[in-house]
Amino acid sequence: MALNLSQKQEVVAELAEVAAKAHSLVAAEYAGTTVAQMTAMRKKARESGVYLRVVKNTLASRAVAGTEFEVVKDALVGPLLYAFSTEEPGAAGRLIKEFAKDNDKLKAKLVSVEGKLLPAAHVDVLASLPTREQALAMLARVLAEPATMFARVVKAVADKQGGGEVAAEAPAEVEPA
Repeated sequence: MALNLSQKQEVVAELAEVAAKAHSLVAAEYAGTTVAQMTAMRKKARESGVYLRVVKNTLASRAVAGTEFEVVKDALVGPLLYAFSTEEPGAAGRLIKEFAKDNDKLKAKLVSVEGKLLPAAHVDVLASLPTREQALAMLARVLAEPATMFARVVKAVADKQGGGEVAAEAPAEVEPA
């Protein structure tokens, strides 16, 4: 269905708003993907905080103008599916990688993160980024490690000095002079 001028402007405005807030972009070739596969991918995208959209490249090019994804403008060729990670940088990469396993027609074409255009092979690197929860767990482990090491050292010293318990002695009586 062809869009009229106002509909195109709405699409560009919506995409520009998403691009301004997104952490990463993965553009993938999707020709040959079934409707059922696309529906499943859209459902998974909503659940994982990925904005997934198929738009004409000229509209996408206009939408990313002025954002950190402007570097992809010249690489937008052919029918593409745009996946913007809105919550976690690696979410779009994980989504495309997961669905590409079952669908050989879905192929990542480009990746963009922090104003850099990366080749499609970097979708694996993007997909391997930890989720927010995983990153927080790793940070908690790193922060807890010094305290854990200190407790081990104190316990080892205490064990070395007599079984880990300190005997309490009765105070000696002091006679006044």
